[in-house]
Amino acid sequence: MLKIEKILRILPHRYPFLLVDRVLKLEKGKSIVAIKNVTFNEPFFQGHFPEYKVMPGVLVVEAMAQAGGILLFHSIPDPENKLVFFSKIDRMKFRKPVVPGDQLRLEVEFVKIKGRFYHMRGKALVEEEIVAEGEIMAFLTNLEEMNE
Repeated sequence: MLKIEKILRILPHRYPFLLVDRVLKLEKGKSIVAIKNVTFNEPFFQGHFPEYKVMPGVLVVEAMAQAGGILLFHSIPDPENKLVFFSKIDRMKFRKPVVPGDQLRLEVEFVKIKGRFYHMRGKALVEEEIVAEGEIMAFLTNLEEMNE
């Protein structure tokens, strides 16, 4: 299990864009299960929507991608010198709105790895019910490449 202090050392995201609160299960090179607690105090609820608060679907996908980033970090050599970029969303389906008080369970697994490209399948669940699912891709770059 990874708590928030360890997650902050892995992901570059910070408030208000860090969307993983805890990792429950991690199998290096295979899969991850993480949690995002959705509270009434989330800044996006001020405008999405003021009368009926719904977590934007794109942020549910981003939470899956961040969980995938943690999985990737634990599955590669020399992760401290790498940066992960979200590169593609495919076959994403949204099945139910996510609202304040929900706890998102993020389940992500590797589908295929080709060079520096990582194809993952993810789903987000609330109380064992799938609220979103689809495929995401990411690619790795060296930090030195970013500084050139």
